[in-house]
Amino acid sequence: MASFPSYWSFALPLYGSKSGQFCCCPKEEVQTYCDSMNQSEFTRIFCQKPESFAWFLGAGASHNANLPTADDILTDLKRRHYNSEENQTYKTKDLQNSAVREIVESFMQSQGFPERWAADEYTTYFQKIFGDNRKRQRNYIAGILSEDRVRLSIGNRVLGALMVSGMCRVAFTTNFDPVVEKAVASVGGKQISAYHLEGAHNAVTAINNEEYPFYCKLHGDFQYDSIKNLEADLASQNAELSRCLSIAGSRMGFVVAGYSGRDESVMTVIQEILNNPNPFPHGLYWMKMKNSEPLDMVTQLMEEASSMGIDAEFVDIETFDTVMLRIWRNLDDRPDDLDKVVRKGRAQAVSIPMPSSTGSKPLVRFNALPITKVPNVCGKVHLKKKMEWDALSEIQKNSETTGIYTLGAEFQCWGSEQEIKEALGSNFLSTEKMNFDSDWRANSALHLKRFLEDGLATAFCRERPLLMRKRRSGVHLIVDNKTQDVGIFERLFNEVGKTTGFIPGLHLPAMGDFPAVDRIGFAESIHLSLAFADDRLWMVLKPDVWIFPTFARRHARGFLDNRKSNRQNDKLDAIFSAWIGVLSDDAGRNATVSLSPFDGDTGYMNPVFEFSTQTGFAMKRGAG
Repeated sequence: MASFPSYWSFALPLYGSKSGQFCCCPKEEVQTYCDSMNQSEFTRIFCQKPESFAWFLGAGASHNANLPTADDILTDLKRRHYNSEENQTYKTKDLQNSAVREIVESFMQSQGFPERWAADEYTTYFQKIFGDNRKRQRNYIAGILSEDRVRLSIGNRVLGALMVSGMCRVAFTTNFDPVVEKAVASVGGKQISAYHLEGAHNAVTAINNEEYPFYCKLHGDFQYDSIKNLEADLASQNAELSRCLSIAGSRMGFVVAGYSGRDESVMTVIQEILNNPNPFPHGLYWMKMKNSEPLDMVTQLMEEASSMGIDAEFVDIETFDTVMLRIWRNLDDRPDDLDKVVRKGRAQAVSIPMPSSTGSKPLVRFNALPITKVPNVCGKVHLKKKMEWDALSEIQKNSETTGIYTLGAEFQCWGSEQEIKEALGSNFLSTEKMNFDSDWRANSALHLKRFLEDGLATAFCRERPLLMRKRRSGVHLIVDNKTQDVGIFERLFNEVGKTTGFIPGLHLPAMGDFPAVDRIGFAESIHLSLAFADDRLWMVLKPDVWIFPTFARRHARGFLDNRKSNRQNDKLDAIFSAWIGVLSDDAGRNATVSLSPFDGDTGYMNPVFEFSTQTGFAMKRGAG
């Protein structure tokens, strides 16, 4: 992993390092090693009195909420600038090709931009591209960190529940994004306003008066004028907000999550807390990725705190999601109403008729889950002129399109009316509510089958780190390659090993219409389709391995054969169970899970699907 500048997280949230996870220091920077506390011990300490701890959130706490990594942001800036200067139309996916990326990188460096991963890369790009135009800079950040992009993970929902319930009274962050605000609103139906650079003078009064919950964005909010993003901005920390951090550090213990410690100004304030009369009275717990080592400045801080008698411990974790879920499960006083929202599943008595006692083994488990609620309403789009399938396919290929469409006797849709209007352009007239028969067998309306599959798959991807790829036979849900083999995928990782990666030694030269590929990736996936059986609708799931790019699959047959060679009987059953856990947010057995494809209120444009986590079974009947 390359070295980041010390001021990096002042700028945009570091949504993971180059690997897409919590930041740890490069090997060449590591000089010391610190023993770490395990999650179980930390959980016991925290859950005894959670309100005694303030949270300090870095970028890792927002990464799984579907926000871009720092590398994603820099890549996007380069692409936009290159396109405007060279009159090109490269899309983000084009820069995944090493040849295209090299062209763009070479051009940028010829224009005076720094090399990739240079210490001043981030600030130089923002300075050269935006100059002193704060409005353009703010508009850009608002676009890439907008609330519409946020997909709350279970870790975000747990934090929101802690704040709503009063078990988290104080939280600080270096991020600009609205993840915490959205989590509080989504889980508890309440609003929380962050203190930031504008109105910072009120923050000290609020924390002194114990006006909880107290939430502070140390580097500003992109919705306002004052954000710290350019090199000149990063030289100092706002005194009033720093004072709030110092006050909290003298009253509470601190839990640091998803934060590398690369900001000198923030680290200076935390260091100065040790000079207070009663620093970190309930301890200082710094979460870090397993098998990683912290920066020297962080290690020195923790060693000094420990020498002063403070309970200062590193806590080894897999991801923010895994540790937050562990905390939530171990809280004795978690409210039932919040628990239902946090874990997205609810226990329900399930009665499955079994064969008579004359039946005999074997007992067969089907790879299908019953759909307990299927939508039968949607939007009907009125158009100026009739839409053909070819035109609709082009709309669906647009990566910016979030709407879900199908075309039969009527043009049916789910999604935001505004986005649908933008996607259809001048051909759009209006939408209205429409009822339809979800049993596509009645009129051989197979387009409704795909409509429902797309809606259900979109709902899964909304709050889980999954990618969706459509095929004629159904939809593939693929582990996002920016996600490590931990967290929500922990059980799957335990069964198959790495859930994403690159195939060693396999690369392809340019062939016909296909470009050269220097690295071929793989990711665990599951094929989803809907089918009727026994007059019930079922979600049929088939675990698989996806290959990136797709045209390279036939060249990866040896790898696939080797990877899937032991996936039979008990092994395949365990993998299937792990995927059920992913899709249900580990709701458990005999639970009913409810989900919808879009944020906000449900209705005819945002349908609700429900499924049971209890798979179908069959038993062979005996002769008698």
